[in-house]
Amino acid sequence: MRVREYTEQDFEALRTIHAAQGFDYPLPDLSNPLFVTKLVLAGTPSSAGEGKYEVLGAALLRLTAETYLLLDPRAGTPRERWSWLLALHAAAEHDAWQRGLEDVHAWLPPPIARKFGKRLERLGWVRDDTWTPFCKRLEIRD
Repeated sequence: MRVREYTEQDFEALRTIHAAQGFDYPLPDLSNPLFVTKLVLAGTPSSAGEGKYEVLGAALLRLTAETYLLLDPRAGTPRERWSWLLALHAAAEHDAWQRGLEDVHAWLPPPIARKFGKRLERLGWVRDDTWTPFCKRLEIRD
């Protein structure tokens, strides 16, 4: 087995693997530049010969964004803070889109999740509990 960079010749094999998994999401567009890592796991040479290796899987990393909101709770009135948030929200959404991002994620602290979550929903955010999120904290390795 070996791990190597994805090539367009791998696409059909990955499409077949994606379909076999049966997950309810479309195969992503691997030509999208937001995919910054595209690694293929190749097994033993296939029966087709010619030194080709059977594709067993892939690890695909797509850029997304996590949002942080820093807004002074001591400044202004609640109505003013809401208008400030709206201004920041519109500007950040425009900036993210201009940079080519397709989505932005927010993780709300439990004490504000219910109330502030409703405000986010009014702005078009969707609470997505369909998938269970996991996080991998990366560490420097020699």
